[in-house]
Amino acid sequence: MEAKILLQEHIAKTVSLTEEEFDYFFSHFKPMSFKKGQTIIGAGDKVDCEYFVISGCLKAFFINDEIKMYILQFAMPTWWTSDYTALYNQTPATINVDCITDAEVLCLTSTDREKLCAEFHQVEHFFRWRTNKGYIASQKRLLSFMNNNVKTRYEELLALYPQLYNLVPKHLIAAYLGVSRETLSRLYNS
Repeated sequence: MEAKILLQEHIAKTVSLTEEEFDYFFSHFKPMSFKKGQTIIGAGDKVDCEYFVISGCLKAFFINDEIKMYILQFAMPTWWTSDYTALYNQTPATINVDCITDAEVLCLTSTDREKLCAEFHQVEHFFRWRTNKGYIASQKRLLSFMNNNVKTRYEELLALYPQLYNLVPKHLIAAYLGVSRETLSRLYNS
């Protein structure tokens, strides 16, 4: 699907913009293409954009001092990703974002997002709604992590996002769940 139409349909689920308003809104996005394995944001980078995924799949992750990867988010079409702490606080990135597959994204700078929010109440409402939904999803994931065993978390993940099973390598799903690849293998082979 064309990037402009995908974004327009995504926005329209939350707010109404006229064609003229949406064209102006869309003009602030920069299309970008990335290859499988390519880094979009690396630890220590200056972050001034957030990314709306048009096609492909990205992952946002952290690598700790023991070189263990923790995946915070998979980002599929119509999802947004960035290192939001670095973006909003203007600090160096601690979250990495890279491509699990080839990907097409739309990049929106923080400056342009703030400008659009100041100009259009509906756009400000959309970004507030999106931020709230993201916070809710993070809270649910954290509660699941604290209350559920790995098998339950794995089943929840696949029930919510069945397309991940064939799209994302199992070692990355294991990193998202906070377990080893071997532990995950025992779960889906049982």
